[in-house]
Amino acid sequence: MARVPTVFFGSGTFALPALARLASGVADAVSPGAALVDLAAVITAPPRPAGRRGELQPTPVALAAEARGIPVLTPVSLRRDEALSELRALGADLVVLADYGRLIPAALLDLPRHGALNLHPSLLPRHRGAAPVPAAILAGDVGTGVTLMRMDEGLDSGPILAQREVLLDGTEIAPDLEAHLAVVAADLLVEMLPAWLAGTLEARSQPADGATLTRPLRRSDGLLDPERPAVELERQVRAYQPWPGSFLEAEGGRLIIWRAAPVEGPDEAEVSDLAGGGVGALVPLGDTLALRTNQGLLRLDEVQPAGKRRMSGAEYRRGRRGA
Repeated sequence: MARVPTVFFGSGTFALPALARLASGVADAVSPGAALVDLAAVITAPPRPAGRRGELQPTPVALAAEARGIPVLTPVSLRRDEALSELRALGADLVVLADYGRLIPAALLDLPRHGALNLHPSLLPRHRGAAPVPAAILAGDVGTGVTLMRMDEGLDSGPILAQREVLLDGTEIAPDLEAHLAVVAADLLVEMLPAWLAGTLEARSQPADGATLTRPLRRSDGLLDPERPAVELERQVRAYQPWPGSFLEAEGGRLIIWRAAPVEGPDEAEVSDLAGGGVGALVPLGDTLALRTNQGLLRLDEVQPAGKRRMSGAEYRRGRRGA
């Protein structure tokens, strides 16, 4: 089989393992040792200002592609005629997308002979949209996974080619979980791609039941709301790393919470008897502090005061005036 001209769409770090596997050449199941795809170009988001100086920073995918000598395109909009013409000129018979961050117009979806495939870090139809990894942690899901799907005009609504489940133990931090899912997704892609290109892998429609939609996260989402149970706030601390983070507005300014744990039962009752303050108060708990919520205490294990380094909750407590 002749190599299939392929274009890869991606921007964030979730896309990096899949890009690496495609760039190395997916093995041809019929002719072992032969490459099945020819990566013609990478499409990624334009550079964005970053850091205090606002210097333009290419996407992780752009940097990885350039390091491999793969042509990189950074169209501002895929809907412009010049962008469509440039992509048509690549002559791609297959499009693969992962963590691109933008919708693909219908005019592009119909171009490649083998369609446009998307790697998504959830078990669709659950957690469609922009933030599936944080959503799985926030919901307390016992499992998540990755989906290889054929793209349509909707948002993560296309027919499913294959899925792989990953069990969760309730301690996952978003960036670590995403990194693991990225590798699982890349493995799933190279496993299924030969059958898809040979026409022996059938797509199945997504079920209507169980569909959920996530939205892009905002900085304001990171504020810990003590009116919610401590169990939910602990999930938030793990889910919202590195963006938007989880924080409290405390004495002396914003306090970022990096690690926390819910406390219920005898320890909570003891603190309730000895410490004052209502919901939202920071109260002593052993050698550290805890946030009183409407259901339980949230122990602060690792924090970062405004303008300072990360430190243990105990160290922060010792430095608080009057603690």
